[in-house]
Amino acid sequence: MMPSITRRRTWTFFFAGIILFCFYSFKKADQYVIDPFRSRIDLTNDDEPGTGVVRTGGYKPTTDATTADTSTNTNTNTDTDTSTEELDDKPIRWKNFVPQYPVKDMRRFPKAYPKALPKVQKYFDEESDPDREVRVTRREAVKATFKRCWKSYRERAWLSDELAPVSGGKRDTFGGWGATLVDSLDTLWIMGMKDEFEEAVTAASKIDFQKIPDDKLNVFETNIRYLGGFLSAYDLSGDKRLLRKAKEVGDMLYVAFDTPNRMPITRWDANAARLREPQVADETVLLAEIGSFSLEFIRLSLVTEDSKWFDAVQRITEKLHNQQMTSKLPGMWPVIVNAKKEEFNTHVDYTIGAMADSLYEYLPKTYALAGGLLPEYREMYEAAMDMAIRHNFFRPMLPDGKDVLVSGMVNANKDDGEKTIIELRPEGQHLVCFAGGMLAFGGKLTENSTHVEKGEKLMDGCVWAYLNMPIGIMPEVFSMLPCDAASECSWDEEKWKKAVLEKAGVHGDDVEPERVQTVLAEKRIPKGFTSIGDSRYILRPEAIESVFILYRTTGRKDLPDTAWKMFEAIEKYTKTELANSALSDITAVDEDGNPKPKKSDSMESFWLGETLKYFYLIFSEPDVITLDEYVFNTEAHPLKRLLPRMPRDYER
Repeated sequence: MMPSITRRRTWTFFFAGIILFCFYSFKKADQYVIDPFRSRIDLTNDDEPGTGVVRTGGYKPTTDATTADTSTNTNTNTDTDTSTEELDDKPIRWKNFVPQYPVKDMRRFPKAYPKALPKVQKYFDEESDPDREVRVTRREAVKATFKRCWKSYRERAWLSDELAPVSGGKRDTFGGWGATLVDSLDTLWIMGMKDEFEEAVTAASKIDFQKIPDDKLNVFETNIRYLGGFLSAYDLSGDKRLLRKAKEVGDMLYVAFDTPNRMPITRWDANAARLREPQVADETVLLAEIGSFSLEFIRLSLVTEDSKWFDAVQRITEKLHNQQMTSKLPGMWPVIVNAKKEEFNTHVDYTIGAMADSLYEYLPKTYALAGGLLPEYREMYEAAMDMAIRHNFFRPMLPDGKDVLVSGMVNANKDDGEKTIIELRPEGQHLVCFAGGMLAFGGKLTENSTHVEKGEKLMDGCVWAYLNMPIGIMPEVFSMLPCDAASECSWDEEKWKKAVLEKAGVHGDDVEPERVQTVLAEKRIPKGFTSIGDSRYILRPEAIESVFILYRTTGRKDLPDTAWKMFEAIEKYTKTELANSALSDITAVDEDGNPKPKKSDSMESFWLGETLKYFYLIFSEPDVITLDEYVFNTEAHPLKRLLPRMPRDYER
């Protein structure tokens, strides 16, 4: 019997050895399963400039799977003075807020290697000396405009949200926390204005987000301007003061998610929350305002190792993903959703423009920022764009026959027989001009050449609208006449005139020449347009944003010249003695019929934070904020992407 027992023991030890070998192999391998929280940040009281050193190459992952989440907010509170703060009139410490509806099943960001995603940015050949001279001259002209505006803001509206660029006054429109200051931080860094950057960071680090405005807070705007601004400036500079402010804003915004279903209140009464009044998500919410948290919240979770912000946005993402193909326009979501009932598929209007824009913009960008580890964002992007290409994009009939695209609004409703009737409203917007860049970026990322092609034509449509308005600046909203077929789109003067009259409320089969001329003169409508629904220009960035991204992704040599024409027109008509002003009517003329747009004494923070930044970048070297390392949030704040690295990089 002994040999048999010995053989059994031998086999027992053999299999035990295999099991132990596998166990230790997997445990060792776990050292290289990348915890994507890329930097362990010590947020101690470090207020000295230049001391915020961050290891951007990542940290050595631990073999203890629980360690990465030790700092995660579990929605329990150990600060004994919080209850008194919440019940009196003192400013609340948002990080100590005790939730009424604590999270019980925290979502975690995947622990895995970031994927090697397709290259987005085109390789650029070395430029000639004459080309470099032209580019640098243009770049410095943009910088000079920024410096003039910044100087006036510094002298006349410091720490306020906006400068009034005509009167020299100041306004607080976004919480009174210095929106222009925070929005401009990364622009200062990118333009090499390091002294001004240091002064701005010192001032911004003293903004008190515990003090809240009396009005309801626009959570979307606070997220993209303040949280995005701090995170981007931190990603660029590594200054820990900026990360502390980002976390402070993030802690405040997180309280807006403290509802029974963890859906956020997008127009949020922070004072009611401070007094612990019950919070419930709204039944009528703009799609963009509930769907545009992913870039900022996920990036904040990555750099702080706190999963609560990822959890917050992931709950919204799950609802969007699950209901995407059940809407009346399957693949897209309507502009109005019900956050209280978690219904994202019931309304009838669909667009990638105003009220929905940044949700679609964030789909491919979040996929890139997360290193491809959240594939649902790619899936949602591809399904949404396939539907938008089919129904929202149209080729307008133009006098020069140029082959461009414009993105309009679609109404999808059911008739009595429950058949879906899809109706296009051929209305263009300056705001939707971002879409060209989105499709170019997303198309490169997913290796979809059709998306890149459509993105290029959308950008060309916006450029056409700029160049064919009397002052070289496109209006906020306009209408055009869709071609009957994309392949046959020759100019028909009589058809265009009839469409103009119909938009003006004049109906009939006969086009009376005198009536047409009267309408065209009164409405000041150039050929190719059928109406100007909103003739303002509010210093928007979306058109130059797409020109910049298309230049970086395709290398089209005409685009820098196009950008320069756009900049010259904007500078000519918006410049004031102090800065640059929005225009109330770009079609206005003087007594002699010459263009004379009226300035509206408004300069939103995105003029310095977005518009001038994109103009500056298109005239910068291509490796300045490369699209293969950064994604821009919808306020043009570049955030670092998760990038694949060899295992040894994570041991440093």
